[in-house]
Amino acid sequence: MNAFFIGLQFLTRLKLVNQTEWTVESFGRSVLFFPWVGAVIGGCMALVYMLLGGYLDPSLMALLLVVFEFLFTGGLHADGFMDTCDGLFSGRDRERKLEIMKDSRVGSNGVVGFVFLTALKWQLLTHIPAESMIPVLLCMPILSRYSLVLSIRLFHYARPEGMGKAFAVYSPSYTLLVATIFALLPTFLFTWDYVLFLGLTIGINLILNAYISKHLGGVTGDTYGFVVESTEIILLFIAVVLIAVGGPFAS
Repeated sequence: MNAFFIGLQFLTRLKLVNQTEWTVESFGRSVLFFPWVGAVIGGCMALVYMLLGGYLDPSLMALLLVVFEFLFTGGLHADGFMDTCDGLFSGRDRERKLEIMKDSRVGSNGVVGFVFLTALKWQLLTHIPAESMIPVLLCMPILSRYSLVLSIRLFHYARPEGMGKAFAVYSPSYTLLVATIFALLPTFLFTWDYVLFLGLTIGINLILNAYISKHLGGVTGDTYGFVVESTEIILLFIAVVLIAVGGPFAS
């Protein structure tokens, strides 16, 4: 379980066990448990909704959920999203794009991307009916963190070094199989509705990472975050549309 706690501490601000020394092997092994970390994030968001959802306006509640997720994860994926927007959409050559993404300063593309990301997530959550909110809040973080596993295991890392490189190099060869089994467990609660969204997650991931790899020569730690956030937004949009027509997660 040490690897799970490492993953939890890295992907969130929650420190059930304070890990002060991480070996690269343990760091890589933590990738196995990223869907579990997503379940913790989703469970905490669902708990916040259950405690406050009956008392607050739906729009305000949705905004609080967006803020809570950002604070709970420390903005880790949002930071990668902004850096990727700055580099990927800069219109420069491949090497310059990678240099821009390493710059700690946020450019205009990153700011605009983050504003759109936050506004879209807020408004999409506002349009999730109350009776469908708990399943959506539980499932989306699991699926997006499973998408992170796909990014790590299926795509070439573009840089010769970096924190994300440890995930790619030291995650076990069976990581994708085990993480997929973990990611499938919510099927027992949500049946085929969830399976559909799992399939959509895989498709979204392959499309996004193929585009990123074409322009950057591979993926990076920043693009991991970009794919996580983009996957959540796309899945939320699909959920809103399908629920509106009586599809998956509709009561």
